[in-house]
Amino acid sequence: MEPRSAGLQRLVREVAKFGAVGAAGVLVNLGVFNLVRHVSDLPVVRASVIATVVAIVFNYVGFRYWTYRDRDKGGRTRELTLFLLFSVVGLVIENGLLYLATYEFGWDSPLQSNVFKFVGIGVATLFRFWSYRTWVFRALPAREAESILAAESTQDVSAAAAETQQDAPKRTQRI
Repeated sequence: MEPRSAGLQRLVREVAKFGAVGAAGVLVNLGVFNLVRHVSDLPVVRASVIATVVAIVFNYVGFRYWTYRDRDKGGRTRELTLFLLFSVVGLVIENGLLYLATYEFGWDSPLQSNVFKFVGIGVATLFRFWSYRTWVFRALPAREAESILAAESTQDVSAAAAETQQDAPKRTQRI
């Protein structure tokens, strides 16, 4: 396999994983947004900010432990600080568009609010993808990343083997 195509395949996998976590985050974001709007009298943008913060927490867990699990894990304080910084910028982009639609153009029906919230999420997602992969979850050199993934796979296999060995005496005692 050509190095160029291997890099492209890694990027496609990364985009797919980022998209899966992001899609779940969008559902969390829109769900919390509509729940807050339904059960409270908060203005639309405040409800949206609450929903965005909940989605940011949800997404961090998904990105750190699934999408970017093979990335540099050193400096968690730095990683979390940058993640929060770029997430706040994304929050401003997302909710800024909703603010403009609601208060500048008067588009404030529940349907219009959801459409512009969704559009804001989309625009902010482009920024977040670039910033997270470039600054927050830094790529390790290829060899180091492969060894980390191999070690994780080996640990999973070793744990399964240990469980099987622990259960073996119990099975023979029953016979």
